[in-house]
Amino acid sequence: MRYLSFKPPGESEERLGALLSGEKVVSLQSDEVPGNMLGLIQAGEDAWKQAALVAAKAETSWALAEVSVIAPLRPPSLRDYYAFEEHVATAHANRGKEVPKEWYEVPVFYFSNPNPIYGPGEEMPMPSTTMELDFELEVAAIIGKAGQDIAAENAMEHIFGFTIFNDWSARDVQRQEMKVGLGPAKGKDFASSLGPVIVTPDELVEFSNDRDGVYELEMTARINGEEFSRGNWNSLHYSFGEMIARASESVELFPGDVIGSGTVGTGCLLELTKGKGPWLKKGDLVELEIEGIGILANRVG
Repeated sequence: MRYLSFKPPGESEERLGALLSGEKVVSLQSDEVPGNMLGLIQAGEDAWKQAALVAAKAETSWALAEVSVIAPLRPPSLRDYYAFEEHVATAHANRGKEVPKEWYEVPVFYFSNPNPIYGPGEEMPMPSTTMELDFELEVAAIIGKAGQDIAAENAMEHIFGFTIFNDWSARDVQRQEMKVGLGPAKGKDFASSLGPVIVTPDELVEFSNDRDGVYELEMTARINGEEFSRGNWNSLHYSFGEMIARASESVELFPGDVIGSGTVGTGCLLELTKGKGPWLKKGDLVELEIEGIGILANRVG
């Protein structure tokens, strides 16, 4: 399934829906299906099966271009990893440093703010505190089944689906904070984007390899129509299985929790400009695309 949250033409109320054949949107509104994405995820597998039946029987549909697609999910928590080696190596090289040996010992994440979430097509306000606004091209997994101390080889049983994640970054603020030895905090606190859809793992089987939650799928980023970044999901050093195993050590993960991959190689201006800019400015349109998922586009306002 390709799930999405949307508003039909002329309506202001959010609906839970499914995207069929890449172009047809149907509502999953039903007595048997929760009315929003988080409710659906938390309801479990029986509700997911019922949602598939509702989608198959839906008599009313809209073309994708007719509806307003919004952020698919307001997550209860948001962890973001640092799992693509090329990004890590380039970011350190730009500062004249080598990748610390500890990076190869364990996957590391930070907690981001789960509240300021922007969906596809929404304007992302330029923070007043930064002169160095950056995008980050990432993929995110959404937890569907609660668990603690999850083994990497069992992690796929706990994933509801995947979506595109833009981890917006204020590089000057981030740089200042991290000199203290904490963060990133305010450098990431102001916004994240998710969408346009959540794709369940069964939809991606043909692209899978022998690693849990890793797929042969192109990832690209464009600014104002010009391609800036190109990478591949399969270049992850740590699989989503390994990330989920680490995140769940001695703590329970809950349905709806989001696990970000970190930035794919070349997937941000920090890498591409060696930290010198130019950076994003008001009016810039940032489009992140992952093959098999879609395009997440936001304009800086």
